[in-house]
Amino acid sequence: MTPAPHAGAAAAVDENGWLLAATRLPSPNFEARPGAIEPTLIVVHNISLPPDDFGGSAIRDFFQNRLDHDAHPYFDQLRGMRVSAHFVIRRDGEVEQYVACNERAWHAGVSSFLGRERCNDFSIGIELEGSDRSPFETAQYDALAELVRVLAARYPIDALAGHSDIAPGRKTDPGPHFDWPRLVRASGLAPHFFPFQSRA
Repeated sequence: MTPAPHAGAAAAVDENGWLLAATRLPSPNFEARPGAIEPTLIVVHNISLPPDDFGGSAIRDFFQNRLDHDAHPYFDQLRGMRVSAHFVIRRDGEVEQYVACNERAWHAGVSSFLGRERCNDFSIGIELEGSDRSPFETAQYDALAELVRVLAARYPIDALAGHSDIAPGRKTDPGPHFDWPRLVRASGLAPHFFPFQSRA
């Protein structure tokens, strides 16, 4: 496990797609992007295991296929699931990386972005430790904005969306407490990077 520098430290993404200013926790749940395409979309999620329980190792264990499914009744429904995201941002703003950005993580599932199917193929998934029922922390918004800026400088990112935007009716995250206008302001990206927000 590679220790993470402070969230405000200068960050860069290496040639393999690993963020230098992140705690590296490789997940086995990934594959090559088809045709070696580069990511153009960032998808924002939320996750907590069990729901609304923050802290602990359950997210890490789940993404690394080491979750003790008998440790909590909720975990029983996760048996056999193989899931990952590129990044998780903890409540204190710590950034963890599970899959290199050059690879395809398994975060979006059945999805469509403005008519383009299979969003995992061309997206980077960022999970915020949280839920649909709780506000996110200032440290998380700060870390997310910095991460978005770094990724947009490294890859041909042209849009950000929530999981609920690309899988409507199936997913609700990042949820009603996620402050999209705050991210727009903090990221410094133009409004056209947020197509679903401009429609709101």
